[in-house]
Amino acid sequence: MDISEIVQQQRAFFSTGQTRPVSFRIDSLKKLKQAVAAHEADILSALRSDLNKPNFEGYMTEIGMVLDELSFMLSHVKKWARSRRVKTPLHEFYSKSFVSPEPYGVVLVMAPWNYPFQLAIEPLIGALAAGNTCILKPSAYAPRTSSAVRRLLMSVFPPEYVAVVEGGRAENTALLEQKFDYIFFTGSVGVGKLVMEAAARHLTPVSLELGGKSPCIVDASANLAIAAKRLAFGKFLNAGQTCVAPDYLLVQDTVQDELLALLKRETSRFFEAGFDDFPTIVRAHHGAHRAGTRLFRWIRRSFPTVY
Repeated sequence: MDISEIVQQQRAFFSTGQTRPVSFRIDSLKKLKQAVAAHEADILSALRSDLNKPNFEGYMTEIGMVLDELSFMLSHVKKWARSRRVKTPLHEFYSKSFVSPEPYGVVLVMAPWNYPFQLAIEPLIGALAAGNTCILKPSAYAPRTSSAVRRLLMSVFPPEYVAVVEGGRAENTALLEQKFDYIFFTGSVGVGKLVMEAAARHLTPVSLELGGKSPCIVDASANLAIAAKRLAFGKFLNAGQTCVAPDYLLVQDTVQDELLALLKRETSRFFEAGFDDFPTIVRAHHGAHRAGTRLFRWIRRSFPTVY
């Protein structure tokens, strides 16, 4: 089906008002939660194929977080969708004022490669909970997970409500030529600029999650053993391909040597069993991947017998 046709079908479906009742939204979220649980094996297999993620890490960082988000949303969507009274300005004396949350309409979600399941489904959850229709574009750099997401969503929702568009740059360009009512993008700054430029042509509101730098500060008051454990976990999770992974340390000079020794100890514990279950670097030219490459060089220098 042509992308413009999908957008038109979703706009027509949204115009019927079927997505507005809170009962419809809750029912959709429950169906999605059941489908995620039913497709767990397929999702984990796809994550292993694309990123070499072991099942434990795949569930912890992707499926488990999505299920938790669904539970949280199901517990709060009634309250969040309810109109609420606000103070009436003096010049509107005798009237009553209230805020009534309204869905945007047709939403585009563009997902990245580093957490290809979690960062595709979590924005979708928000879109559906708010009463929108949604077109989801998974990352082409995680093709098995992209296909798993498509199979999962096709088993639950009709395309006029939730549709998945797979592909690469050509599909991204075609999607951004369409007029959406909201765009949620997670990815690089460079592509984020293109998304915002395309959205500006239609005055479409956007949410851009572009990552950034994540320094960690360790001073003499810190529990150094716990700090080292948390730093190693945060840096090596998903092979360092996390937007909030520690980028660099700012360490008080009086504890620098002790922290470094503890950090080496914790790193060696991570890789005692080797690298068979360590996620892979997806594409070496991305900034986060370059950080991962530097990380591997540091491991080789520090732990040559392990590597």
